[in-house]
Amino acid sequence: MAHVRIVLCRPSHPGNIGAAARAMKAMGLSDLRLVATEKFPAPEARWMATNAVDVLAQAKIHTTLAEAISDCIQAFALSARTREWSTPVLDVRTAVARAAEAGGNVAFVFGNEQAGLTNEEMLACQTLVHIPANPDFSSLNLAQAVQVVAYELFMTSKPETGKFRPEKPATNQDREGLYEHLERAAVESEFFDPASGSRLPTRLRRLFARVPDLEREEVNILRGLLNALQEHKPK
Repeated sequence: MAHVRIVLCRPSHPGNIGAAARAMKAMGLSDLRLVATEKFPAPEARWMATNAVDVLAQAKIHTTLAEAISDCIQAFALSARTREWSTPVLDVRTAVARAAEAGGNVAFVFGNEQAGLTNEEMLACQTLVHIPANPDFSSLNLAQAVQVVAYELFMTSKPETGKFRPEKPATNQDREGLYEHLERAAVESEFFDPASGSRLPTRLRRLFARVPDLEREEVNILRGLLNALQEHKPK
């Protein structure tokens, strides 16, 4: 699945990076992205990668999650914890099936070993994904979680079935531009006051996260409408 990437946010131990690379290669994945990693490259990563050092060698390093997923049409955030203000929640098998059918790049995003993903990182994705596990001990090691996702992707991999795909799906960068534009228009129209404590920006993200097949043309239509409304704002 060349269109699928694994993104590790702020990994603190290089051994986990190497183990994740090994898990990926065993299941036919090769696109590894590292966000704000503390220690990489490192010998510990090579030791744990074993024969997957090629995956490490071509791993791309990013300063922010937004940069790592900017060209993705869907991003799936892995977390064992439920959040009150989260994007839609799927089990890992359902999320993988959706990723397999996507018409563009997709990312599975994993958080730091100790703290997981921040709320901001989670909201940058469209879907929150849980790996079903023992409710009394549901936390997996970072590389173990990557292995589960990689395995499910491998088992789902199959030829195209002819199902409809958007011609030009919206990327994460397109979505972020839309969110910023909506918030700017809401402020200019006095519908939204940033100082009010309103959760409007989060609610808008959740709304559009429920449209996984959002097309770039649809984003452009919405932004064109916003531009027209802003230009014709009463003086």
